[in-house]
Amino acid sequence: MKYWLVKSEPFKYSWEMFLKDGSTYWDGVRNYQARNNLKNMKNGDLVLFYHSDEGLEVVGIAKVIKEAYQDPTTNDQRWVVVDLEPVETLKKPVPLDEIKKDKRLKNIALIRQSHLSVMSLTKDEFDVIVTKGRGRK
Repeated sequence: MKYWLVKSEPFKYSWEMFLKDGSTYWDGVRNYQARNNLKNMKNGDLVLFYHSDEGLEVVGIAKVIKEAYQDPTTNDQRWVVVDLEPVETLKKPVPLDEIKKDKRLKNIALIRQSHLSVMSLTKDEFDVIVTKGRGRK
């Protein structure tokens, strides 16, 4: 299993909208590195859902339920989507400031490549953020 983080602007697609929908395809990725990350996602991989621009916090956990396929919002064959479904709303959102302060998270792409919308995480990085979101240190 691999671990990922996806970013969404909550005014465009929020965690609450995702919960209401029950699943979605993750579209609109137009960065090659982010696209390659989508292509590497496998069924069952876990994904942190991050509110960007507003909120700047990890708010939930999703999982991959369908691997990469052609992005239905474009005819350009270079772009793909994956299907995700929500798994858990974090008890306490984990803000970017808190992530930046934790030395165990100093190397994550969320800090190093702040414009990347789909990024990989190590299991340890994923676990640190989830533990914080469940109200533990």
